[in-house]
Order: sequence, then structure tokens, then C-alpha cells
Amino acid sequence: MSPEITSHGPTTFSDRDRESAGSGEYGVFGVVHCGMPRPSVARMGTSSAPAVFVLLWSTGFIGAKYGLPYAEPFTLLALRLAIAAVLLSALAVLTRSAAPRTKGQYGRSAVSGVLLHSAYLGGVFWGIDHGVPAGVAAVVVSLQPVLVSALAGALLGERVAAVQWLGLILGVGGVGLVVAPGLAATGLAATGLSGGLTVAGVVACLIALTGGTLGTLHQKRHGDGIPLLTGTAVQYAAASLVLLVAAVGTETMTIQWTARFVLAMVWLVLVLSLGAVLLLLLLLRRGSASGVSTLFYLVPPATAVEAYLVFGEELAALSIVGILVTAVGVALAVRTPRPATAPRERSRPSSRSTSRDGS
Repeated sequence: MSPEITSHGPTTFSDRDRESAGSGEYGVFGVVHCGMPRPSVARMGTSSAPAVFVLLWSTGFIGAKYGLPYAEPFTLLALRLAIAAVLLSALAVLTRSAAPRTKGQYGRSAVSGVLLHSAYLGGVFWGIDHGVPAGVAAVVVSLQPVLVSALAGALLGERVAAVQWLGLILGVGGVGLVVAPGLAATGLAATGLSGGLTVAGVVACLIALTGGTLGTLHQKRHGDGIPLLTGTAVQYAAASLVLLVAAVGTETMTIQWTARFVLAMVWLVLVLSLGAVLLLLLLLRRGSASGVSTLFYLVPPATAVEAYLVFGEELAALSIVGILVTAVGVALAVRTPRPATAPRERSRPSSRSTSRDGS
């Protein structure tokens, strides 16, 4: 059973949540353990989950940098997602996780998988493999929070306040500041599609942006009632099949099994496909689509810091300013408007006094 979800985030634990906890449905993330959940542990997991997600997700570009020299993009992703599907299926069996109850749930999981993994990951990896710098790809896909917020009102009924729109705008500007020094150094900022940046690569990144946006909205609208582990395994299986077809049709499917490639694959499967993606789906269950997607603004700054620490890549002063601007933007964008909660707190004393008068 899935937890009760509102557009503003998770509610308190209900009896149905306790039943789910007894089956270990959320124990994978350390939010609750088998048996009765402890509210303090749940609050700790909920508060730290966004930061952990950004940290894990931002390593994807580093994993791509390690793995793509030894395998073509669709081949690498098809293998990665196939392995992840098998591992998640085994984990679901070991934890006795429920399976999707209807053919419709299987179908909706497959659609989410094709959008979130085949289109999004396939577009990003193919674009980087065909000359798009990782910084440019990060800028393109970082527009996802704006598109999600613009569509969430009409499709999901989520309200985006003025201060949140300000945060979205600051987020876009901050990401631009983070990657601007790198783009200027390669001449791309001034020359547009020159310097090795191909139209096909940009189109691939736009496909990734569209897939990630539609996948986030689809998952938020249809994914709450689908078991997390088995539903995600279905996502990976469907995405792997689509990517396999693309690999057969466009690539040689040659893999150089070097130690570096194996390490990259282990990282991409365990940390990204199992850790980060499952955490993303959990966050979508517990929060609004627009609020969760805003976290993607923090990915390019986090990647820039990681590249500085791991590879020694220079972190310019303008990039540091961009990181700060992005952080402020995200803080504003994920902020819940106060008027929505104020009336509830003031109404409780009046209801108590009324009951006392009537007694």
C-alpha cells in the first residue's frame, strides 16, 4: 500500500503506512524499518533525502565520462538498465514486495521507464557521445523544473506561487553562471553551434529534456499506487528493451571490458539506477512534481564541485557565485506558501472551544 500523498508533501503515518512498513516496503531507504515506524527516523529520512538524491544524481556525468569511451551510449545504457532490472526484481522477491496489481499499472510503469530512462538518459548520453559538452547538456536538461512547473498546474492541479517562480528563474540563472566559464573557455558561448557542438547533439539533449519532463509528470500522476521496487524494475526492463532496439539499429554494440568500464558500470547501476532513481521516485511520492524537479537545478553545481575535487578541474569564481545563486533559487522554489497552513493552525483552538461549550 502506498502512503497518503498531498501536493505539499507527506502526511503523518496512517494505519495503511504501518501495514506497508511491516512488509519492508520503505526499508530500502532507511525511512522506516520492518515493524512499527519511528516518527523521528521518518523525519530524518525525509529531510536528508533531497540532499542525498542531488549528491548521487550528480555523479551520473562522472560515470558517463568513465564509461562512454569503452561502449556506445545505447549499448551501455541497455546493459546498465537490464542489470538494474534483474537486481531490483531479486530484491523485490527477497523483501516480498508486492507486484503491480493490474495490466494498467504494468503499462504505466513501462511508459514512465521509456520517458525517464530511454528518452532522458538516452538523449543525454548520446548527446555527450556526439560532441555535446557535459556542461551544455546540464544546462539544457536543467530547464526541466521550469517546464514541469508550467505544466503541473494544468495536469496535476499544483499551484506555483510567485516566490517559487522567482526561485525557478534564479535557478536557471545560477546554472548558467556555473557552466559559463567552461563554455567561454571552449568558445561555445560566443560561436553557438561551432566548436564541435552539433545540431544532432543539441536535439538529443532536447529529447532528454522532453522525456524527463513528461516522465516526471506521468510518474507523479500515475505512480503513487504502484509498488516501488517492482514498478521500478518494470520501468528498467521496458527502457532496456527500447534502448536495445536503438543499439541494434544504430550501433556496433562493441564493449571493451576494461577495469575502468566495469567500475563505471558498477557505479552507474548501484549508485544511480538503484540508489538515485529509487530515491527520486520516493521523493515524487512524497512531494509535488514541481518541487522535486527543482532539485535538478543543484545537479550542475554539484557536478562542478565533484569535478574539481575528483579531477582537479578549475572552479571559477563566477561558478562559485552561480552555485550560491542556484542554492537560493532552489530554497525559494521548494518553499511551501504559508497561507496554506496558517488557517489550519488558527482553526484548531476554535474547534476545541466550541466542543467545550457544547459539552
